[in-house]
Amino acid sequence: MAKKRVVVLYGGKADEHSISCISASGVLKAMDRELFDPIAVGITKQGRWIISDVDPRDYSLHTKGLPVVRDTAGSRQVVLAAGCGADGFFVREQDGTLTSLGRVDVVFPVLHGPYGEDGTVQGLLEMMGVPYVGCGVFASAACMDKHFTKELLSTAGIPVAPGVTIDTRGFDGADEFRANEREISDQIESAHLRYPLFVKPSRAGSSFGVVKVDHPDGSALARAVFESSRHDWKVLVEQGIDGREIECAVLAPRTDGEPAASWPGEIVLDRKDSRSDQFYDFDSKYMDSEASHVEVPATLPAETLRAVRDIAVKAFTAVDGTGLSRVDTFVTRDGQVIVNEINTMPGFTPISMYSKAWEATGVTYTEVITRLLEGALCAQERR
Repeated sequence: MAKKRVVVLYGGKADEHSISCISASGVLKAMDRELFDPIAVGITKQGRWIISDVDPRDYSLHTKGLPVVRDTAGSRQVVLAAGCGADGFFVREQDGTLTSLGRVDVVFPVLHGPYGEDGTVQGLLEMMGVPYVGCGVFASAACMDKHFTKELLSTAGIPVAPGVTIDTRGFDGADEFRANEREISDQIESAHLRYPLFVKPSRAGSSFGVVKVDHPDGSALARAVFESSRHDWKVLVEQGIDGREIECAVLAPRTDGEPAASWPGEIVLDRKDSRSDQFYDFDSKYMDSEASHVEVPATLPAETLRAVRDIAVKAFTAVDGTGLSRVDTFVTRDGQVIVNEINTMPGFTPISMYSKAWEATGVTYTEVITRLLEGALCAQERR
């Protein structure tokens, strides 16, 4: 059987650019080369598609500095001819001529955040008629926006954290929103939110722009909203939940099959600063491998683990998910499960939850990738 040609997209214009590079490194190294022939296509922060002269498999959390896709003299521009469908992937040679990359069987968009995980790339591939791994346009767009995720889940009867969404487009950024301090505080008071509060961009990931506000302080709250607004004008302010952060991986490679949920896992912080309630921030996730470790299954009663798995599948279904997602929840002391967010393209870094959760459930990382790619190909065949 001939190998299937797979374009692996990585990098992108979002803040999560470097995390995407490292995720792609993991995917490329774990992909079954007996079944698939991968072509790594990087997207620079400026949105230029290239085949880099740097092998993305060499990207690592342990190298100096986070990786960045750069358009250098040794790279080649990738040109898309949308009307040509699966035959529409070309590279521009040094003399300006275009060379076909051959027929592309499937695309694996290992992209996190806006311009990759938000339905934009998915829409492009839909128009080209090229199958791809992951959620479709609607689920990708809805889950990228935490505000709309909460709306969909609430409508489906799935518990979410209380919160409000603030439109900051008319705010005065000259003094970090201090002029809007009263307006912001009034919205929090009207929603009867209790401190601590978590302030976050509605459309960002990897904990970029997330700020915790412990006590009622209008000035601190305004600064937190300003910080989040640097990543997105739509800012979500949520009431902190007194519970453990439990994550569950969902896998649904075939659209005609039932979604499966892994054993739920927990990120355990091993290295904390002087604050006993430090939250799982960007550095803990990606930059310090000694700051935390993954425990799968999480040390919870069996019935609670089942509840997390059940609600993860319900949440995935409620947003019309396909392929894969990681559903992040809070589990309170009395066993209530509250959905925090849904990541439609979760991290694939060496310390990511998604692959470790499935490994603990009995499915290797390579097998997960194979199922996703074969599922995307089967979906195309059924059209």
